[in-house]
Amino acid sequence: MLQSHALRDRFTTHSPLLTLKTQTSLLADTWLEIGKIVAPQGLNGEVRVYPNSDFPERFEQPGQRWLLRPDETEPQSIELIKGQYIPSKNLYIVKLAGVKTSEQAEALRGCVLMVPQSDRPKLAEDEYHVLDLIGLEVFNQLTQEVVGTVVDVFSAGNDLLEVRINQPQQIISSLDLALPTGKKHKQPKIPKQKTVLIPFVKAIAPVVDLQAGRIEITPPPGLLEIE
Repeated sequence: MLQSHALRDRFTTHSPLLTLKTQTSLLADTWLEIGKIVAPQGLNGEVRVYPNSDFPERFEQPGQRWLLRPDETEPQSIELIKGQYIPSKNLYIVKLAGVKTSEQAEALRGCVLMVPQSDRPKLAEDEYHVLDLIGLEVFNQLTQEVVGTVVDVFSAGNDLLEVRINQPQQIISSLDLALPTGKKHKQPKIPKQKTVLIPFVKAIAPVVDLQAGRIEITPPPGLLEIE
């Protein structure tokens, strides 16, 4: 089955530091988070980086990166000297300029590595940046009805689009609110927004039009059924 690929420089949503999470959200318009320093490695100042990017060159190619500390609001320039991927741990061991001891490396725990949003690697045909897919409207190609909106992309063998299903809004008339005097009006329950996971493969999502802001799908039976 032909596949499309969603490639990611993403923003972490699992950081235990609320202030850092807020900072990365505020910087989302100009910076891409590529990884988070999770621990020192050895005695010579190397650090372990959990990747939030699908591009190995972010960690292996020497050059300028930016470092956001938990107590700062602007990332600072730092030079990446070298990096190596450790497949068994899904981590990169990275050497940064000026970090020479394990104590200095420990001080970087929890910091985030970033690049400017303009620094996007070129993609091959049928490859897409995740940030470009989020927010696209999804249409049923057969009926041209709006199915919903892409809210996230997950990697699980094939990429999966998480789509928030369009639900008709409940309209409450003035008659519904006219209750006898002395009785408290109960606030209507707002239905929970439901999502479905749609495989991001050519057979199911044959059309991706970034300029038009839409994805067209040909869902097999049962794909869009939700409880």
